[in-house]
Amino acid sequence: MAAATQPVGLSRSIEDYLKTIYEIGVDGTPAQTSAIAEALDVAPPSVSGMLKRLAEAGLLRHEPYRGVLLTGEGRRAALRIVRRHRILETYLMVKLGYDWATVHEEAERLEHAASDQLIERMAMALGNPRYDPHGAPIPTPAGEVEEPSHVTIADVPVGALAELRQVSDKDPDRLRYLASLGLKPGVVFQVVGRQPFRGPVSIRLSGVVPRDQILGHEMARTLWCDPVEKEVG
Repeated sequence: MAAATQPVGLSRSIEDYLKTIYEIGVDGTPAQTSAIAEALDVAPPSVSGMLKRLAEAGLLRHEPYRGVLLTGEGRRAALRIVRRHRILETYLMVKLGYDWATVHEEAERLEHAASDQLIERMAMALGNPRYDPHGAPIPTPAGEVEEPSHVTIADVPVGALAELRQVSDKDPDRLRYLASLGLKPGVVFQVVGRQPFRGPVSIRLSGVVPRDQILGHEMARTLWCDPVEKEVG
C-alpha cells in the first residue's frame, strides 16, 4: 500500500492543532474553539488566529456556530502525526520497557522530530501493530484508520459482558489507577450493578479469581469496550 503524500512546511504548532482537532472531532463532531484551547492550554484568541491561518491554508473549514472540521488534506496531515504518536508509544513500551502511563508524554516530544523512515522501521520491528498500548487504532501509512464503534462502560447494561478495548492516554495518574484495578485493553468483565442518577458502576473482572471493582460514572464514560459472549471467571 502506497504511503500518503507527506505535507510539507507544517510547524510543530500546526501539527499539534491538526492532531487535536482530529481527536476532538474523531466522531465527525466539529471542534469548538473552547475545546481546542482547553486541550492545548492556549488562550482562545490565539486559537482563533491559528484556525484562521489553517482555514486559509486549506487544512480546515468552519462550520457556522458549530466549530471547525478538517478538510481532506488536513485530515491526512493529522493522521500522519497520529500514526507517529501511536507507533512511538507502542515502540517505547514494547521495545524499551516504558510504563503505559509515561509513554504519552515521551511520544509527544518525539513525534515531531522522528522521520517517516524511522517510524516505518519501528512499525516493522513491532510487526505493524493495529493498536497502541491504550487500545487506540493506529492509522496506516496511507492515512487510513479504523473507525471504532465501541461503547463506554457507562452504557453497558447490567448483567452484560464486555471487553475493554480503549482508554485515554492523556492522564498518567488515571492510567496508573486503571492499571492498579487491572483495567487494561483486553480484560473481560461483567457489569454487575449500576446506581441511578449517574451513580457508580460495579464490574466483575475475569480471571482465576474474579475481582469486583467500582467505577465512578465519569470514569466509566472514558473507558470504551465491545460486547462479548465469554463467561467471567
